[in-house]
Amino acid sequence: MRMHLFMALAVPFSGGVTASAFELGWPVDCVIGKTCVIQNYLDSDPGPAALDYRCGGETYQGHNGVDIRIPSLRAMGDGINVLAAAAGRVVRMRDDMPDHGADPAANARADVGNRQCGNGVAIDHGDGWETQYCHMRQGSIIVRPGESVVAGAPLGHIGLSGDTVFPHVHLSVRHNGRIVDPFDPEKNAMRAAACTPATPPANLWNAATARQLAYRSAETLNVGFATGRITMADVESGRLDAKVLPADVPALVFFGRAIHLLKGDRQRVALLGPDGAVLAQSETEPVEREKAQVFAFAGKSRAGRDWPMGTYTGRYTILRNADTVASAVGSVEIKE
Repeated sequence: MRMHLFMALAVPFSGGVTASAFELGWPVDCVIGKTCVIQNYLDSDPGPAALDYRCGGETYQGHNGVDIRIPSLRAMGDGINVLAAAAGRVVRMRDDMPDHGADPAANARADVGNRQCGNGVAIDHGDGWETQYCHMRQGSIIVRPGESVVAGAPLGHIGLSGDTVFPHVHLSVRHNGRIVDPFDPEKNAMRAAACTPATPPANLWNAATARQLAYRSAETLNVGFATGRITMADVESGRLDAKVLPADVPALVFFGRAIHLLKGDRQRVALLGPDGAVLAQSETEPVEREKAQVFAFAGKSRAGRDWPMGTYTGRYTILRNADTVASAVGSVEIKE
């Protein structure tokens, strides 16, 4: 999403604030690195480049907040709560925009006019602090302007509304109308236009939240099994999460999806039978540039006979040089 507006205009942040002046809790009812990930940080670079607070590329030009992503539309359908990051008073909300579907290309073409935030909530925390939560699920918001909320109070569900191509909540933090990076409120990563992340900067997160937010370069988003050819829309849908399949399926395909690959990273996928033997495997060519999202798969067609009964395992690995930087394992049981 390029801008996040509903009845408010964000003014670019251009000065330091005291990190201890305001404290945030984690704004989603999920476990970071397990049931949700940070897809994009705030763009810290004041010029034409796009750099996150650790001088990496996990952002894009002009991005003014933090994108917290869930794995699929199925997860979205289950209802993942967006939470108030701090106590305050609801000052704005919108809840009437439809959610998009599973096709990222179609979502990118959706015309949302000047309502890029989609459905969302804004909360005034006092002393000039405000948080805003965007792309929430239509019909899910349970608070109204004028209501007071405590830290951690449910506001509604993560959705796919507004200017977005994947289910997530976009969190913006403002102080006196100016955007603040909760990971680097004093802008220590950017000094004299030089990125110098020698140590993680002070942040606005409370202690319990900060312990969970180690910076990650490359991580798996989801894995699963299919019975034929798959597309990114299939992966995004969340339908490929079967734990049991019949013995007569025409093929068995294991896939993995990851985010934040760096130039030169490779994906390795392996499908193993109940006896541990490798049935299929693949390894992609090194990516030619940083990638926000990738997926790969390996599979085998049924050769006339039914699949042997038992548990089949898939292994998905992201390799950087000779090192494993992210990995995930999945399994499915074949029954009659």
